[in-house]
Amino acid sequence: MKLPFKIDLNDKVAVVTGGGGVLCAEFAAALAANGARIAVLDLNAEAAEKVAAKLREEGATAIGVGANVLERPSLEAAAERVAKELGPCDLLLNGAGGNHPKGTTTRDWFEPADLVDPSLTTFFDLDPKGIEFVFNLNFLGTLLPTQVFVQQMIGRAGCSIINVSSMNAFRPLTRIPAYSGAKAAVSNFTQWLAVHFSKVGIRVNAIAPGFFLSEQNRKLLIDEATGEFTPRAQKIIDHTPMGRFGESRELVGTLLWLASEEASGFVNGVVVPVDGGFSAYSGV
Repeated sequence: MKLPFKIDLNDKVAVVTGGGGVLCAEFAAALAANGARIAVLDLNAEAAEKVAAKLREEGATAIGVGANVLERPSLEAAAERVAKELGPCDLLLNGAGGNHPKGTTTRDWFEPADLVDPSLTTFFDLDPKGIEFVFNLNFLGTLLPTQVFVQQMIGRAGCSIINVSSMNAFRPLTRIPAYSGAKAAVSNFTQWLAVHFSKVGIRVNAIAPGFFLSEQNRKLLIDEATGEFTPRAQKIIDHTPMGRFGESRELVGTLLWLASEEASGFVNGVVVPVDGGFSAYSGV
């Protein structure tokens, strides 16, 4: 892959959760291209191994590991394997996360007539189990891997954690209260961890992506019949000063900067928005 710049991650072990997904697979590739040995963790072991196999084809040292970020025994087994095959973790990238339809409303705002329309999911219809799923996946899915893998970092220099938050943490989007709230929790937790681990030299920061067109959200943003933006996508573009969606490669520079002790050794507890100005724009 083409890199914006090179950093030295030789002799470093990076663990990437959610690594079977498109974005985190690209993150893993960027870290590998800079010399890191990569453990790709994903609930889908086959997807994790597929990403790892591609990295090995490109000359990297990588393993795919099936792991559930919501089950500590699963993570402990993964950590044991990582330490045995690659060495102790130096960099933990908490990339696992996502949303759920049961934590999503149909409309941007509530009107009284919505109560008598059974086709709509209003705020009052939000399923607590859906909300719980989203909070668990994003928040506990960051906390539990951190509890497990940071134990391998204690007493070793140059270790860090990079969490994946969202611009939703800065400016909550309509319709997705569970996801927005969960990512706000990830940002807050990032700051808390940065303070908590500061005396043992472990830096903790986060990347907050804005809107990036991917296979996962393509149907939401692109009309399949016309190939044009959906109304929601157009609203996003209208409120993004740069007037476009981001490309996943445009997150790599921020990732590498945060991963490099030489480049960002005094950067700790920050959440960096990479959103084309979306979080800065008032709409006026």
